[in-house]
Amino acid sequence: MEEIVIYTDGGCSGNPGPGGWGIVVIAKGQARKLSGGEKLTTNNRMELTAAISALSIVKNTPDFAGLPVTVNIDSQYVKNGITSWIKGWKAKGWKTADKKPVKNQDLWVCLDELNSSLNVSWNWVKGHAGVEYNEVCDQLCQSEIAKYK
Repeated sequence: MEEIVIYTDGGCSGNPGPGGWGIVVIAKGQARKLSGGEKLTTNNRMELTAAISALSIVKNTPDFAGLPVTVNIDSQYVKNGITSWIKGWKAKGWKTADKKPVKNQDLWVCLDELNSSLNVSWNWVKGHAGVEYNEVCDQLCQSEIAKYK
């Protein structure tokens, strides 16, 4: 069966600071690149925004309906958050194990909705390790950061 393969990256110059994100969505023989950024943000918000942006493309493209999705991401925070930690956060009313509010809840809610509506597998890849499309995402991210410096 055909599948959609996604690569994402997000980052900041300073944390908080100017930030950027980049994605590559590979489907139906094409690799689609997209990026964005913000003047003042955090690394984790940019990593989450990248994943949300990529899954939004999948959800909003009728030709992609029903296809399995593999997200390759170099953020343990996002991968572990969406595959494991989020269950506990939701059960505890969006509180962490030490009863503090979950940071970036607005983005986690959005990512959870997208993830729940699609057939997504999450795969961690080592950043800056020569993985072709992860490196492309990093370049997109760095270009966005440079716009805000």
